Amino acid sequence: MTYGRKAILILFLGDVVAFVSSLWLTLLFRYGQVPTDELITDHLPSFGLLFALWILVFYMAGLYGKRIVLFKSRLWGIILRVQSFNIVLAALFFFFIPGIAIAPKTNLILYLFISLAIVFFWRIGAFPRISRPSNRTHAAIIGTGPEVWELVEEVNNNPRYHLDFPVVEEPETLIQDFDLFASKLQEAGVSMLVVDTANDVLRPLLPRIYELSFITQRYQFADFYDVYEEVFDRVPLSLLEYDWFLKNVSATGASFYGASKRVIDILGALAMGLITLIALPFVFIALKLEGPGPLFLKQDRIGRHGEKVRAYKFRSMTSDNTASAEWVGEEQKTNRVTKVGAVLRQTSLDEFPQFLNILRGEISLIGPRNDIEGLGSRLAEAIPYYNIRYIVTPGITGWAQINQQYEQGNISPQSIEETKTRLAYDFYYIKNRSLALDIVIALKTVKRMLFRISSW
Repeated sequence: MTYGRKAILILFLGDVVAFVSSLWLTLLFRYGQVPTDELITDHLPSFGLLFALWILVFYMAGLYGKRIVLFKSRLWGIILRVQSFNIVLAALFFFFIPGIAIAPKTNLILYLFISLAIVFFWRIGAFPRISRPSNRTHAAIIGTGPEVWELVEEVNNNPRYHLDFPVVEEPETLIQDFDLFASKLQEAGVSMLVVDTANDVLRPLLPRIYELSFITQRYQFADFYDVYEEVFDRVPLSLLEYDWFLKNVSATGASFYGASKRVIDILGALAMGLITLIALPFVFIALKLEGPGPLFLKQDRIGRHGEKVRAYKFRSMTSDNTASAEWVGEEQKTNRVTKVGAVLRQTSLDEFPQFLNILRGEISLIGPRNDIEGLGSRLAEAIPYYNIRYIVTPGITGWAQINQQYEQGNISPQSIEETKTRLAYDFYYIKNRSLALDIVIALKTVKRMLFRISSW
């Protein structure tokens, strides 16, 4: 599904062009003439640094997400919030950072207005038109289960994708009359087969599918798991069997990755520790003013390979729920998030005391989010393969936390179904974990802390 990556590349290049052309128009209006090469050269180095910073903010805000085009109504508000944040960055950059050779401060306000207009035009007007594929590849999907229909609905209802599924065939039907299926492919103009090769019912027909795809080369072939992961960034949970874990999950990563991750964890924990010490007296006073209760709470959570981890957090609720095996709707109504606790959760500051756990190597900055012991045991009984997520060191933030959208007001799964979705993201992370993926998670975590924008 390379089309999605091409669209993101086009989006990135278009943003660069939008920023540069905004500078050109700013100089045109400011000086009343076509900008000379010398004038552009004088301004471009300083503004170029600003462009790079803005691109990073765009990325952190999710504006290069694969599904960005699908939420046009929400895009206006997100761009406006991000550009407002960028205006603050621009002001700080030009007015307070020393060493700027020129003084473009008189041009800054004009540039911000022009760039905002051009970015809106490019993002909302032009890009959706040029990024939409003119011809969609017709594909047939062979499989069964809720994830199959989830993929079909997602792809068929969104013209952004470069393929659609006019033919959906369950293996049981296919095994009864393969020739009828072959005729359906011709009638629908199908040129690709997306197959759940792990389905046992299909095994007798795999030679015929192989012949169509590789011998006669009449159809392109794609594995259902690969397509599903590419679209949703998670694995199809209900279709997993033990052989999938044997093939795709390893308890150890590359030695360079492991060493780099540990260094980053230590540096991050030291920064978190410094912020915790600075914030501690203010949090203490705020909590005491709001009501009685301890400053910290201690939670017994599940660590790597099921080992117990004592985690420390700033208290955010009226009472201590350290051993709770319940979700929000099941808790006593007397236990609620405090006003100070709401701020701590919004800024994720309640998590920062866990820098002690990171320094001890019990948890990582990035990894599957670990559960309170009671709730973790309950989930392990209800969901197959659940404890495999603890084959790696758990983290404060992770792939599920930056991708999954929960019910309004919740910051974590509050049902078995939501937890299954989180688990699908966790398995994707465990399968694909790398330093590059960790960097993506870190940047998007900062985005959520700063912008509180839902995931795309």
